[in-house]
Amino acid sequence: MTRKLIATASVLVAMAAAPAAAADISACLITKTDTNPFFVKMKEGATAKAEELGIELKSFAGKIDGDHETQVAAIETCIADGAKGILLTASDTSSIVPAVQQARDAGLVVIALDTPLEPIDAADATFATDNFLAGELIGSWAAASLGDKASDAKIAMLDLAISQPSVGVLRDQGFLKGFGIDLGDPNKWGDETDARIVGNDVTQGNEEGGRRAMENLLAKDPMINVVYTINEPAAA
Repeated sequence: MTRKLIATASVLVAMAAAPAAAADISACLITKTDTNPFFVKMKEGATAKAEELGIELKSFAGKIDGDHETQVAAIETCIADGAKGILLTASDTSSIVPAVQQARDAGLVVIALDTPLEPIDAADATFATDNFLAGELIGSWAAASLGDKASDAKIAMLDLAISQPSVGVLRDQGFLKGFGIDLGDPNKWGDETDARIVGNDVTQGNEEGGRRAMENLLAKDPMINVVYTINEPAAA
């Protein structure tokens, strides 16, 4: 999380040539939600750096993870308000591209945070974790923790959204590879044939969705002993 705050601050610095020249600069931060602790901290970091630089920062967020329409409306508002740049954690990494292109055509710098757009060059720049590697490391840890029992694991995959944004695909596929499971198409989740996977369900990245998804998968197999989740709220 700290690295993300540093990245967010770095992006704001890049949007302002110097603090003295920043008085007339405004920027927008658009996150997936304003309730996930990760995005709360991202907003805190961005707000603090914007105040230091004298940049007017306007913050927007979806009502829930996956609220694509609210994010599009926020981009349109930023364009109309004359913002110089947008920091974006996209809920739908492909469907958001036309709105992002509209902003770039209007002269705004659009930088993706945490979640790469599809294609990645739809944004001017991307600051994100290597989500595939992060998933792979967690999968390797889980397999090592089970030891010999990993060969008979019962795995519940609690993913993000049906639209399969890039961050969800990368973390899911990295986890499975790290666990030692052969991937299907690495550009999507849910097509693996390994019998250890009980199933995939979506959580919208929140606690209620995580509970519902877990109930659905436990109904399929009450002997689940490994649970992968997209984020902390879903895990709760």
